[in-house]
Amino acid sequence: MPLTVLSVGFPLAKVSPQTAGGAEQVLLRLDRALVRHGQRSLVLAPQGSRCHGLLIPVQVPDGSLNEQAKKAARGSFQRALEHTLARFPADLVHMHGLDFDHYLPEQPDVPVVVSLHLPLSWYRREALRPSRPNTHLVCVSKTQRASAAPDVHISAVVPNGVDVADFQLSRRKGSYVLILGRICSEKAPHLAIDAAERAHTDVLIAGTVFDYPGHRHYFDTMLRPRLGRNARFLGAVGAGRKAQLLAGAKCLLIPSQAPETSSLVAMEAIAAGTPVIAWRSGALPEIVADGRTGFIVSSVEEMAYRIRRAALIPPEACRREAQRRFDSEAMISHYFGLYRRMARDRNAAQELEAA
Repeated sequence: MPLTVLSVGFPLAKVSPQTAGGAEQVLLRLDRALVRHGQRSLVLAPQGSRCHGLLIPVQVPDGSLNEQAKKAARGSFQRALEHTLARFPADLVHMHGLDFDHYLPEQPDVPVVVSLHLPLSWYRREALRPSRPNTHLVCVSKTQRASAAPDVHISAVVPNGVDVADFQLSRRKGSYVLILGRICSEKAPHLAIDAAERAHTDVLIAGTVFDYPGHRHYFDTMLRPRLGRNARFLGAVGAGRKAQLLAGAKCLLIPSQAPETSSLVAMEAIAAGTPVIAWRSGALPEIVADGRTGFIVSSVEEMAYRIRRAALIPPEACRREAQRRFDSEAMISHYFGLYRRMARDRNAAQELEAA
């Protein structure tokens, strides 16, 4: 029998190919794979989202994403989730949001998988120690798993993956370096601009400035004043444009100061034959093979030096590494195995109860 999987996004981020968020992209890949394999995919996400399965849209507040808006969105998600489970007999729920513990299903028999896409220190203590039965936490990298406290039970480590076939090598590299992703203080794109200036290289910045007050303040005070002839802000870019930008860049810069748990954009750049110069943060050294698919750095000066040496990394070597390590089919297979096992365990428990 086909499985019915209810995927639950983050209340304040639409699920869409254009959304600059690893959680949303992983959710979309799993949603598409479920449909492709003849399973039933339900996606609970903010209104305006796009998916391959059945979208259950939730109306959430517009405008500034302050604490009041977050609370209202969580309440809307909680009600929508309970309504959906009453209407559709889902085999399991797969949650992806940072605040998942605010709207966990009330039904204790419904298995729940939670992908922890963000640093574990960003989750509430109670979220990582759920009292609800049938709740399984999944890390997205070995580095993230190693950061878990001894009393936090992690059911599995499932590394993220990307659709390598969507990215192709460019016949000729451009004269720019690229920054791609969310625009906020912890991602620190201003450090990449500093490095590009020291390397006398143009920099293109593509990404989304979400309506969080802190994100807007960062863009207005730290990034906007730096924009000009040699540093251009492109805003959000679609999948095709992103692939072109990645393939044509001399290198991708990731100056993140956060303990990154993974990096889809690093995987995508490597798939496009473009080396990645990344800060020594979290799982980034787990993804970027220093000296083979890019460089790991610890300062603006070192990043600038590596920009000048980016051409030493062969695009073909990057591409081969991406095909070997980052293709999303491995991630999908691992999650599908989890889904099937959880559905079997639930069915066995129900049969035992009925006996």
